[in-house]
Amino acid sequence: MSKVIDALNCKCPNCKKGNMFPDKGKRIVLNIPKMNDTCPVCNYKFEREPGFFFGAMFVSYALAAAQMITCLVLFWYIIDLSPLKVFSIIAVIAFLLSTFNYKLSRSIWIYFFYK
Repeated sequence: MSKVIDALNCKCPNCKKGNMFPDKGKRIVLNIPKMNDTCPVCNYKFEREPGFFFGAMFVSYALAAAQMITCLVLFWYIIDLSPLKVFSIIAVIAFLLSTFNYKLSRSIWIYFFYK
């Protein structure tokens, strides 16, 4: 369970103390957060090879799909809003969570391959 918490907090998979990202970043602005090349605590190199994080796109897609399906069920079936309102809510939530999904998907991806 501690690995899951460390992955959600974007901690280094090696020492569990250093942050993978230097700052929290701006959530609403469409700036992609800058990831540290190495852990500031133990100097562990995050990108194992060129293109290593391309697979994180699939994790990000799964996270976004889960969030959108959850919003669909909540706002359409439980709260019973119109389809246009539900679509608008889903689009806004997907936009607001894009930075969070980017960081979390990279963290999850690196934890998949850490030994």
